[in-house]
Amino acid sequence: MLLLIGLLSGALFWNGSLSRIEALVLLAGFFGLIGWTIFSALRGRGDALESETEQELAAHAMPIGRAIFWLATGLVLLIVSSRILVWGAVTIAQALGVSDLVIGLTIVALGTSLPELAASVIAARKGEHDIAIGNVVGSNMFNLLAVVGIAGVIAPMPHIAPEVMTRDWPVMMAMTVGLFVMAYGFRGEGRINRIEGSLLFLAFAAYNTWLVVSVMGGINNAG
Repeated sequence: MLLLIGLLSGALFWNGSLSRIEALVLLAGFFGLIGWTIFSALRGRGDALESETEQELAAHAMPIGRAIFWLATGLVLLIVSSRILVWGAVTIAQALGVSDLVIGLTIVALGTSLPELAASVIAARKGEHDIAIGNVVGSNMFNLLAVVGIAGVIAPMPHIAPEVMTRDWPVMMAMTVGLFVMAYGFRGEGRINRIEGSLLFLAFAAYNTWLVVSVMGGINNAG
């Protein structure tokens, strides 16, 4: 599914822009994905992970008032921290003379992904590997469909940097294919071992190093 969503986003970005109608297509895909997920969950009752989640929630019961308080507090902190992150990223981009795209691909992407990293590491250490992988895959699908879709509906994007399609989108698709090949388990149960995980991390590090070297080279040439 993530591969299909990646191909859809690439098709919409191919002309170097994202109109409001194209953004609505992404949002429609998001709601379709949510509906399909709910339908699949209702049809597959009795899942072992569902039972485990219910037991965990029962063991950590919380009054509804306190739950609402912590939910509201978390949302406020999330909004404030996101705003601060964007301000800081734009300031760094202006100070270094680099594009907002590169800052978004590095500093902002890393900052917004830290909670997902923590959740996936905790889930993996507890042996809940489906949650660890589902968190990452689900987050990527949400970002491509809902985040880009909502942003495009509010403010259409008439000028998408050419590097998105010539550099960043191909890397994203290659990493997605690599994750699929590693996790599918063609000859048995799918799994990602430490070597494969290390390869994925090295690929991420190499991509970010490539970005930094390209940016520094551009700054030196401009100087």
